[in-house]
Amino acid sequence: MCQLLGMNSYLPASLTLSFTGFSQRGGCTDHHADGWGIAFFESDCATPGKGVRHFVDKASAATSPIAQMLKSYPIKSHNVVAHVRKATVGQVALENCHPFVRELWGRNWVFAHNGDLKDYAPKLHGSFQPVGTTDSELAFCWLMQELAKSHADVPSVAELSCTLRELVPAIARHGTFNFLLSNGLALWAHATTRLHYVMREHPFHQVHLKDEDVSVNLAELNSPQDRQVIVVTEPLTTDESWITMRAGELHVFVDGMLADCSTTGRGLAAFDPS
Repeated sequence: MCQLLGMNSYLPASLTLSFTGFSQRGGCTDHHADGWGIAFFESDCATPGKGVRHFVDKASAATSPIAQMLKSYPIKSHNVVAHVRKATVGQVALENCHPFVRELWGRNWVFAHNGDLKDYAPKLHGSFQPVGTTDSELAFCWLMQELAKSHADVPSVAELSCTLRELVPAIARHGTFNFLLSNGLALWAHATTRLHYVMREHPFHQVHLKDEDVSVNLAELNSPQDRQVIVVTEPLTTDESWITMRAGELHVFVDGMLADCSTTGRGLAAFDPS
């Protein structure tokens, strides 16, 4: 299976540390060597959160020169989605590398999936069509199509969360559907099997990576105002309190905080930036 990595942050932040450990799972400490990708929503463009820097490579993340560059080039962002691939559906090819990007309501949307979907053949009749041959991109196109059908005007994050909660089970019943989705305003995470998150805020502490012998004092990299959520398939550090998402949970993160509980919708309106 593939692995996922996402970040949602209150202030523009770099994912360099987490990506350093995560990329090792792409063929070094784990067998996810069939391509990788990462997408950063730009924080310094004309309209923050709209522009996306998108990198994909069919080489393994552990050996890719592009991945090596990103380990030392701190791109600042509020929302990041990354993926390392173990091919199950679709050949090893650039067009099958996650995350995938589509436009909806004048914004870029980014999606990455971990899992297999069996007997999944939704009807696509709009402008959202897959370029590659993965079940993941097919599911993403269907989600975008149904979101566009469900809202005449640009919806709020709260409205999007409610609609996603109605749509996701139709895909999840076909198999494993762990995914990360972002439109630059929020980060949605859905768990079928394994997905974990950790919230980092002041006072920051030292952390040790699980996949590399690296320890970093987060207090030296962050100000007291910084706040981030890291979402990943398997915990990246050995000394943080990672929270395991339950099967069927859909969470939305805004401004570096959990803005929604999948069963109650508690507190989402207070974090809605739209």
